Amino acid sequence: MKSFALSKKIWLLLGLIFLGLCLIGYMYFIAISDPIIRRANIIISNDSGVKNGTKILLVSDIHVAGPDMPPHRLAKIVSQINAQNADMVVFAGDFVSDKLVSTRYYETAQAVAPLEKLTAPMGVIAVMGNHDHWRDANEMRQELRRQNIRILDNEAAQIGPFNIGGVDDLFTQHMDLSKTLAAMNEQNGFPIIISHSPDLTAQLPDKKLLILAGHTHCGQISLPFFGPIFTASKYGNRYACGLMKEGKKTIIVGAGLGTSILPLRLGARPDMWLITLKTQTP
Repeated sequence: MKSFALSKKIWLLLGLIFLGLCLIGYMYFIAISDPIIRRANIIISNDSGVKNGTKILLVSDIHVAGPDMPPHRLAKIVSQINAQNADMVVFAGDFVSDKLVSTRYYETAQAVAPLEKLTAPMGVIAVMGNHDHWRDANEMRQELRRQNIRILDNEAAQIGPFNIGGVDDLFTQHMDLSKTLAAMNEQNGFPIIISHSPDLTAQLPDKKLLILAGHTHCGQISLPFFGPIFTASKYGNRYACGLMKEGKKTIIVGAGLGTSILPLRLGARPDMWLITLKTQTP
């Protein structure tokens, strides 16, 4: 009887190990799946100067590193980005990764090389993320510029009908929001703020703003009934994921494409946001 009970426990243990491995395999499969294109229609005034139907694609947290985001996977995603025919593409930081279990690190130039094939009539804009600073932000800026990507570091640019402010990374204390807002005040156009972390939203004035961010990965692992187990935000789930409204501000936070810490996802599929601006009489 004792040997039977022991055998039963061993089989139970093996069964639990098998289920655990299946779950890990499923989470890895989700992590390497093709990004979902999420869509948002933002209503703006027709006196903004923005053409009705103008499209902006938000991409964040590429985290190029093995095993889940080698450059050849990014090249495939670039084709998916171009297929959206966005007027402008926005990157909200974290182009590289230093995961604990990375199987391969890529030099910065190799990591971002696939971005050279991006096409967008109004250009490609980016800000830095915490992982970019931990690696080498200056090198990242240099390589991105070689790919014709415009970097906004605590500054603003008037691009077509848009007044775009790009803030450097809050998490590594490189953000200078007052400088960015001052630069935006000197320009006209529909206001957009790009930030790696959405946490700056709480510091922004309550006026019509479109805020585009990443960093949270929508939790990366989000449990049923419980939600994200960690959002890397001091506000918890307040700015964790998706399309949100706070007063007059509109916030969109992407789940990102790659992963951090572990190459696993659950309940937070890789995604990009295709934002269509719809004009109407105020």
